[in-house]
Amino acid sequence: MALTEKLMTDLKTAMRAGDQARRDTLRMLRAAIQNEEVARRAPLDDEAAIEVLQREAKKRQEPLEVFRTAGREDLARQMEAELAVIAEYLPQPLGAGEIEALARAAIAAAGASDLKGVGLVMKVLMPQVKGRADGRLVNEIVRRLLGESS
Repeated sequence: MALTEKLMTDLKTAMRAGDQARRDTLRMLRAAIQNEEVARRAPLDDEAAIEVLQREAKKRQEPLEVFRTAGREDLARQMEAELAVIAEYLPQPLGAGEIEALARAAIAAAGASDLKGVGLVMKVLMPQVKGRADGRLVNEIVRRLLGESS
């Protein structure tokens, strides 16, 4: 089942169950996907839909700490609830150990031996971890591994 179809099925289920928070979050996700489809003038495949969901998750992650420091726990809880729903539809993130193993393989594939090869390694590695790992974390791990080897 395509991601957009799953969102619609889950939206209907949430509406029948009377789960307002989940319903509202799923409607927001569906609207974001539809907006992207209108902008591209074509339906989104699952990969593009996941990119939209990641963007929506990031929009909620950023103000979360601001709400906490401002003492707005009600808004922070709402953001956390929305993030939890969005996370259900995103691929499982890679752990640091998994990223390190992939980075070691990419370093070997790229033939990099020092920090000058970071770009080559990242070029090989990023398509493998796309959507499942933060680029900054991947870069830090690659730099650490290349720094150790030189």
